[in-house]
Amino acid sequence: MGELIAISVNDRDMDSYLVSPASEVVGGILVCMHGPGLDEFIRDICKRLASEGYLVIAPNFYHRQGDNLEEPWTKVDDSEAIADMRAAIDFLVSENVTMLGVVGFCMGGRLGFLQLANDDRLCTGVIFHGGNIMVSRGSIPSPFDQSESIGASILGIFGGKDTNPSPGDRDVIRSRLSALKIPFHFETYVGAGHAFLNFTRPSMYHEKQAKSAWTLCVNWLREEMGSGV
Repeated sequence: MGELIAISVNDRDMDSYLVSPASEVVGGILVCMHGPGLDEFIRDICKRLASEGYLVIAPNFYHRQGDNLEEPWTKVDDSEAIADMRAAIDFLVSENVTMLGVVGFCMGGRLGFLQLANDDRLCTGVIFHGGNIMVSRGSIPSPFDQSESIGASILGIFGGKDTNPSPGDRDVIRSRLSALKIPFHFETYVGAGHAFLNFTRPSMYHEKQAKSAWTLCVNWLREEMGSGV
């Protein structure tokens, strides 16, 4: 079962959702939440990853913003988010986990991409329909413009009917990763739109594509992270 814990970031407490596996830990996963926050969907993702043997932590990136903020995902400063993600990864390391990856959805996909460029402890990332990767939020370059610092592999999962990221955005990112010789694989689900794995939103959920994408994610993590701490 998952639990909320507090992690210190620059003398602030950041609530984070933690799930431990019932069996031996095979690695640690940072889960980057989507716009709605640490909701039922994100908690379910954490539990699914824990069932695969990972120690999983999902920080609340809104801990500085307060409640009832309109479109809070646009208010998260990238430098602050990097500090939040680093603190969450520090926690995983403190639990003696050495094989580390990141999985993110929408806003979290963007932030996962960003952290791959800013924390060389991560060995891989799974980016589900990361929007606004080419947009800067704060005083530092956009995640896209920091791509050259990425030293990990990337699995990118997209919906063919998505508009953010659009197929054009996907192709620009693909070209950049190819030019940098970063190991990656992009998978596009033609009939799916944005957030097609989110079972809590029936109008967006596509069961068949969601199951396929999740299997791809799990297999990718097993391949890239191995089976040991």
